[in-house]
Amino acid sequence: MGAQWKAKGKELAANARGKLFGRLAKDIMVAARGGADPALNSKLRLVVEQARKVSMPKETLDRAIKKGAGLTGEAVHFEHVIYEGFAPHQVPVMVECLTDNLKRTAPEMRVLFRKGQLGASGSVSWDFDHVGMIEAEPAAAGADPELAAIEAGAQDFEAGEAEGSTLFLTDAADLDLVSRALPAQGFTVLSAKLGYKAKNPVNPANLDPAHLEEVEAFLAAIDANDDVQNVFVGLAG
Repeated sequence: MGAQWKAKGKELAANARGKLFGRLAKDIMVAARGGADPALNSKLRLVVEQARKVSMPKETLDRAIKKGAGLTGEAVHFEHVIYEGFAPHQVPVMVECLTDNLKRTAPEMRVLFRKGQLGASGSVSWDFDHVGMIEAEPAAAGADPELAAIEAGAQDFEAGEAEGSTLFLTDAADLDLVSRALPAQGFTVLSAKLGYKAKNPVNPANLDPAHLEEVEAFLAAIDANDDVQNVFVGLAG
């Protein structure tokens, strides 16, 4: 959870599929500004691979690429903005948004943070590392994540979100390089993105169960906002 928060339980993650496709479509449109050919645009290639792995419909994927690359005649502009502060009980949080209307997003974030504390830029980010996050699963039994991390050039690894998967952590600049190297080390890449990992995450065991519920409810409300792409939380486990 110190890397990226995910809603617990299938019901909480629910509109899951539609919301995931919507977020990926935004990522694709932003990446496609650098060119519509994934072979020549590494940022686009990574997010297109991720979209395919979760079975995004081809027409949705193609439309997002063309829209972002300006091939449809439609003007698309998303602003990348990060809100930082604290969830209840001083749990640090960074919220990554892609918005086409900052005048809508900013007040919505202020309202959502009322149960926590919205901070100024830099108030929380100093306690997070900006890293590459690659979730991968073994292509065959016996694939060794430690050896794969060393050989592929990852900085560290830990258990991934999906059962049996591994989250490889890289320098931000090495994300594409490592994701390309992992298949040769026996791992299939499920997703690859830049994100934030807490340096000093709060141990959930130090929170009362009721307090932990308040933190989870706060994070779920943030994550449900349509402009939110990722929520990174300083909570261990």
